[in-house]
Amino acid sequence: MSFVGKNFPNMSVKAIDSMGDAYEINIFEKAVSEKKKVLLFWYPKDFTFVCPTELHAFQAALPEFEKRNTIVIGASCDTAEVHFAWLNTAKDNGGIEGVTYPIVSDSNRNLSALLDILDGKMNAENDDYLIQGDNVSYRATYIIDENGMVVHEGINHMPIGRNVQEFLRIIDAYTHVQTHGEVCPANWEEGKDAMNATRNGVADYLAKH
Repeated sequence: MSFVGKNFPNMSVKAIDSMGDAYEINIFEKAVSEKKKVLLFWYPKDFTFVCPTELHAFQAALPEFEKRNTIVIGASCDTAEVHFAWLNTAKDNGGIEGVTYPIVSDSNRNLSALLDILDGKMNAENDDYLIQGDNVSYRATYIIDENGMVVHEGINHMPIGRNVQEFLRIIDAYTHVQTHGEVCPANWEEGKDAMNATRNGVADYLAKH
């Protein structure tokens, strides 16, 4: 089930910060109460291979997300204790030391199951997940607006890392839509022409491009 165009689940989950403090976070409420967009990215597992490259890439781009009034949150099904151990492992030893944004610890898999992003399958009789592989999350990414609505949802298979710049572009495009009421065509980037969502608007755009 896709959540695009719908509110993100109003659910509290455990998270940990870079200081090792664990706390409850409700991502929907955080977006709404702080009037900020949220980029939530799920990765399969701590102490693995593609995953640390993504966490460091999001950290490097954090100032760009902050410029766009966007909160970055990582997430996996690891425990908070394992997250903290990974946060205290040096980058040159495969760790994520230096990552400062919150990381969700969905060890009970309540949120990832609701989002249907686990490497598992549903048992039709009782709605429980049947374990398949490590029963970890795919590389799912959600962009949530200031009203708690999901405006982007994407899922990569385990071996395929994400392009962080694409999420910045999507946030720019959605902000343009919010601000100007125009729609953003294929390959749109900040500073390029958008268009009116009318027959004349698309005709004018295509005539110029």
